Amino acid sequence: MTADDDMLLRINRFNEARGGGVMAKRRQDGYTLQNQASGAPIARLRPTGRADTVRVLYWSHQGKWSQIGDFGGITLPLDEALVYVAENSIFWTWV
Repeated sequence: MTADDDMLLRINRFNEARGGGVMAKRRQDGYTLQNQASGAPIARLRPTGRADTVRVLYWSHQGKWSQIGDFGGITLPLDEALVYVAENSIFWTWV
C-alpha cells in the first residue's frame, strides 16, 4: 500500500467513524472532500511531503480552493486536519 492509499484509507475511516456523508477522492496533488449527497466542496487536503502533514484548504466564495488565513495557511498532521475540518464551519458553507 502506498502512502497516498494510506491517507485515503484514513480519511475514509474518519468519515465512517463520524457517521459518513463525506466523499473523499484522490485528485492531482491531494484529496478533495465533498458532501456525498450534493457533491458540494468541503475541503482540500494537500500532502506536504513531510510525514503525514497536509495543507488544509477551503472552497472560497471566489469559486476556488483557498488557504485559511493570511500567514501561509494551515498545515497539520492528517488526523488533526480531519478534526479541524469536521469542527470548523468555514468548510460547511457550501454544503
